[in-house]
Amino acid sequence: MARTALITGASAGLGTEFARLCAHDKCDLVLVARRRDRLETLAAELETAHGVKAHVIAADLGSAGGASGLVSELRTRGISIDILVNNAGFGTCGRFVELDAAREMEELQLNIVSLVSLTHALLPQMIARKQGWILNIGSTAGFQPGPYMAVYYASKAFVNSFTEALSFELRGTGVTATVSCPGATKTEFASVAGTDSSRLFRMGASSAADVAREAYAAMLAGKPMIVHGLKNKLGVQLQRISPRAVVRMLAASLNRPPPSSKALPG
Repeated sequence: MARTALITGASAGLGTEFARLCAHDKCDLVLVARRRDRLETLAAELETAHGVKAHVIAADLGSAGGASGLVSELRTRGISIDILVNNAGFGTCGRFVELDAAREMEELQLNIVSLVSLTHALLPQMIARKQGWILNIGSTAGFQPGPYMAVYYASKAFVNSFTEALSFELRGTGVTATVSCPGATKTEFASVAGTDSSRLFRMGASSAADVAREAYAAMLAGKPMIVHGLKNKLGVQLQRISPRAVVRMLAASLNRPPPSSKALPG
């Protein structure tokens, strides 16, 4: 029986790449994002290329009822999930006090609450079958505070920590949890807001395809965590031994927004 993979944020960037990797391995798909037209185009492409079934569910996981509505839709359609890729997320850039409060709450809802809700809802089925894979998209941002992207960095600290703890708890169940921690990556996250010209991105950004491929392999291998790229691995280690004041100042210098900042989709 074919495995079925649910991928959130599948309409672009890493989500699209994960969908392609799963389809290549003959997994049926549940593609989730807000942009139905993009999902339908991707579904048609993957069904034709790989002979898999691709379900499209347009859902706003940044809203309070988004995750529960998605779970209800899965039950209605009788779809069981073997692979859960919690990829959807976005960041906001600017001084926290000047950012829109509702948008910050939406960011937390998507990056943290929906991720936890979907994991909690789908995990019991995986454990009952003694097989399953969970891949959460964290970030190297989660290893440090991030002035000018305070909520985003904090949300990824949660994802990193939550997934590592879950991985430990799942030992012996046949189910694994992996957190992928990329650094700067060439996706809509940066390009829509113009931050691809920031100091962080001028230092070099990984391709979405490379990050997805490495994360997917780590997930299948059951690794608790993967930090992508030698530069990022070294950076994480340096943060652990550097004075926190230095870490904060460096992150601020990389994230400092232009005079006009806006939300970054991801």
